[in-house]
Amino acid sequence: MALTTNDLSAVIEADRAHLWHHLIQHKPFETIDPRIIVEGRGMRVWDAKGKEHLDAVSGGVWTVNVGYGRESIANAVRDQLIRMNYFSNAAGSVPGSLFAERLISKMPGLSRVYYSNSGSEANEKAFKMVRQIAHRHHGGKKWKILYRERDYHGTTITALSAGGQPQRVMQYGPLTPGFVEVPHCLEYRKQWDVANYGERAADAIEEVILREGPDTIGALCLEPVTAGGGVIVPPDGYWERVQHICRKHDILLHIDEVVCGVGRTGTWFGYQHYGVKPDFVTMAKGVASGYAAISCTVTTEAVFDMFKDDPSDPLSYFRDISTFGGCASGPAAALENMRIIEDEGLLENTNAMSERLLDNLRALQEKHRVIGDVRGKGLFCGAELVADRVTKEPAEEKMVAAVVADCMAQGVIIGMTNRSLPGFNNTLCLSPALIATPDDIDAITHAIDKALVKVFH
Repeated sequence: MALTTNDLSAVIEADRAHLWHHLIQHKPFETIDPRIIVEGRGMRVWDAKGKEHLDAVSGGVWTVNVGYGRESIANAVRDQLIRMNYFSNAAGSVPGSLFAERLISKMPGLSRVYYSNSGSEANEKAFKMVRQIAHRHHGGKKWKILYRERDYHGTTITALSAGGQPQRVMQYGPLTPGFVEVPHCLEYRKQWDVANYGERAADAIEEVILREGPDTIGALCLEPVTAGGGVIVPPDGYWERVQHICRKHDILLHIDEVVCGVGRTGTWFGYQHYGVKPDFVTMAKGVASGYAAISCTVTTEAVFDMFKDDPSDPLSYFRDISTFGGCASGPAAALENMRIIEDEGLLENTNAMSERLLDNLRALQEKHRVIGDVRGKGLFCGAELVADRVTKEPAEEKMVAAVVADCMAQGVIIGMTNRSLPGFNNTLCLSPALIATPDDIDAITHAIDKALVKVFH
């Protein structure tokens, strides 16, 4: 399929003159054209020059879970916008109610859905809930929130305060007080020489709790699989021990599923691989696969009840609003997105294609000594590049970026850790849509193979 379009030179010039892109240094655009993506179908996108790309990162940031060009989602959004586009979520909407019910059916033990606009905002809501619970039910204590080194929870100042990626925080301080870091759980970069690494990494969380004082800690916020910090799948025993520690010290467990949620790891939610029972689950990205803006903060009924125990107190309820949490297009798109995942068996496909992707990456690891570690869950995988396998010295960031650039030149879009961890931005990141075929998977890893040969040999 070739892109047929009119001359887009005026669009490119308007972009160059007026658009402030995300995550981009704009100085080069004084001499080269910014990239503009014009069209998408299935797993592929076309840019303004008509070049076709196989997208292995689902829209650049792990979002387009069901692929591009889904007419049924577009129609669901269009129909809803004509009928009722928006009303503040102080009132309900038909798709908002129906999607909440459908979503909760996938999340046993949870019961309440708070809508907002983005993953950052969804996490902010959970942080605010924890703080309000501290004031109303713990005499102002239990206000601190723990987060994990290498995890990421959003781009607002408070979300960055809960972020374990130092480069994303640099030059944005002072940060919100009360956020305390706990160690990462990446066994490849092990901090303890023990057999039961997962349990030991979890015990490190308890050590921080005891240092700070359990009566000061309100919540622990973790990604089920660390995303931009290096695609880290927790070791065996980790999550079970984390759950035990939270219950032991009366600490609410907040799981950030913004990346992992809605099928990315082969289950509806990443935490469901591990049998844990969270108090908060936040999500965005794949909830509507990028067809409309929507995020959710999902809680237990026990958390919800803490905000209605004293209706005579005008400060007792959750006094928060998200303007676009009232936009009805989000849940309308989310309902159709979920139907597609179910009807097309995309969870099953994700697990099948995960095996193929990990097998292909391990074959590349045998061929290329620069691949130190391969890891992943579902269609969310990473390959950590090293200069030396024995010492595990990280590959230079510019060399990793060269691999990404070479794949792009081949027409395959992959990602990498970047602007995250000084000295450790060395992991290739892959998150193709849940519709990926065996041929798609093979094309992605073939491009990486060619790029590694070109850059490192």
